[in-house]
Amino acid sequence: MLALVKAEAGPGLTLTEVPIPAIGINDVLIKVRKTGICGTDLHIESWDPWAAKTIKPPLVVGHEFVGVVEAVGSNVSDFHPGELVSGEGHVVCGRCRHCLAGQRHLCANTVGLGVGRDGAFAEYVALPMTNVWHHRPGIDEDVAAVFDPFGNAVHTALSFPVLGEDVLVSGAGPIGLMATAIVKHAGARFIVVSEPNAFRRELAARMGATVTVDPRARDLGDVQAELGMVEGFDVALEMSGNAAALRTAIDNMAHGGNVAILGIPTGEIPLDVNRIVFDQITLRGIYGREMYEDWYKMSVLVQGGLDISPAITHRFPFREHEAAFDAARSGDSGKVIMDWSAA
Repeated sequence: MLALVKAEAGPGLTLTEVPIPAIGINDVLIKVRKTGICGTDLHIESWDPWAAKTIKPPLVVGHEFVGVVEAVGSNVSDFHPGELVSGEGHVVCGRCRHCLAGQRHLCANTVGLGVGRDGAFAEYVALPMTNVWHHRPGIDEDVAAVFDPFGNAVHTALSFPVLGEDVLVSGAGPIGLMATAIVKHAGARFIVVSEPNAFRRELAARMGATVTVDPRARDLGDVQAELGMVEGFDVALEMSGNAAALRTAIDNMAHGGNVAILGIPTGEIPLDVNRIVFDQITLRGIYGREMYEDWYKMSVLVQGGLDISPAITHRFPFREHEAAFDAARSGDSGKVIMDWSAA
């Protein structure tokens, strides 16, 4: 089969022939139809210090996908050939304290699809049956392909109650865009999206932002005054990993406000702990998806009318992977999809 492979240490990916994955008795083999490019894939392709420390070539990369079941192991009874599925990219041990307690997203032994095991930028991908998710009939395949980052957005956006609340979203990358639509759908009052890129600010407005702001040009205090906000934001979603963005969010929180942090910084971020203590602000780190409550929420949200499709801005055949990666890296894009259905 054809696959995008990190063949050796260094920048770039190679489209090459590799064996179709073998499956065990508890596994599902999936014929891939579409895949989404994640920031993790960009790190691996460029071979930055994180990738050099983490990735062991040769490796088939990619973890966001939708496909159809091709074959199942002898112990698998809930999946059948031809069914439309995606997969949870965090493969957990199943035996640690957290897994046994039903908190698999906290498993310390997690292995990432396309990071620690061969991934989904290929004609076929194999996963344990406990990592495979049935899609509802009629779902848009592009949306189904990005359920992985959509789950990150759901996990972050719904970490705290947002009904009737004023929400700040820092960073309008693909996950920040989806989170904007989620909190709008969930009944937030005002949604302010802070993002320096004009293309992504326009997308955020389409996704439901009340106000979009370039943080280099406008102070959030002015935005609050314009909206008639009295004290500060009730909830902040920090999606950027930018030190100034996190500090600005904390400085603009209401007393008792809640900050969900998904963005990954490149270094340590000094914070005003006195502000956090005296204003009784809660900071919560977010990683991945809650398995599988967030997958259920995603399916129900889409069925209930939530539309995240405007966050998907570019589509390429998989053979044009270099152009697809360039688009994803450009900043003037939302989510980028590669189509494997013609393979």
